[in-house]
Amino acid sequence: MNQQEKALAFAALHRKGDPVVLYNIWDAGSARCVAEAGAKALATGSWSVAAAQGFGDGEKIPLALLLEIARLIVGATDLPLSVDFEGAYAEDAAQGAANVAQLLDAGAIGINFEDQVVGKGGVHAIEKQASRIRAIREMAERRGIALFINARTDLFLQENDAARHAGLLDEAIARGKAYAEAGASGFFVPGLADAGLIGRICAASPLPVNAMMRPGAPDLAALAAAGVGRVSYGPFPYRAMIERLRGEAEKIYKSAVR
Repeated sequence: MNQQEKALAFAALHRKGDPVVLYNIWDAGSARCVAEAGAKALATGSWSVAAAQGFGDGEKIPLALLLEIARLIVGATDLPLSVDFEGAYAEDAAQGAANVAQLLDAGAIGINFEDQVVGKGGVHAIEKQASRIRAIREMAERRGIALFINARTDLFLQENDAARHAGLLDEAIARGKAYAEAGASGFFVPGLADAGLIGRICAASPLPVNAMMRPGAPDLAALAAAGVGRVSYGPFPYRAMIERLRGEAEKIYKSAVR
């Protein structure tokens, strides 16, 4: 498939109640491993990609290095690739779109694009985030690529008390609708782990909803029943791999004879 065909195939995987499952990767090796396991598409997690290179999350990994990693992943398999692009490395809409254009040049066909103000806290006003999404969509259309913009709201991640998540639902729904009007392709609500609340988001959203699998989250069957169209695993595959690596290394070093 060419890049546009990959973009269209990726979008078609997002079906309400029959979600595409994305077990997030961080480099070409993990991409090939997950592809061989049966994945239909690939998606990076920003935390994992950064950690694998020794950086913290929050756009601390240099943009040039992230772009090179994307190129290597694209070259490792024939599957569509979505890249967690955080805030597109720019608050300015035009610069953000220019940065996403570089990601398209690397061969990616999708992005996660979040509304938190990276490195400063809080979230962008709805109107500003919508304008940033619109600039990215217009750039992709000029290039003839049906870029999948997975618009992420950080409202739930920034509220640690799950008991307060119901109070954020109206704003989240408003953001999802505004992002859809601006040209987003999907709506990502990481941090929200209540199946009932996720179901209400799905019912109100004009876009396929992405839920993140994490400890305490509903299982795949429950998320599908809630109407989710995409399930991703964020940093947890990388963290599980690192814990196993650490455990095996500790066994070896504790038993080593000097």
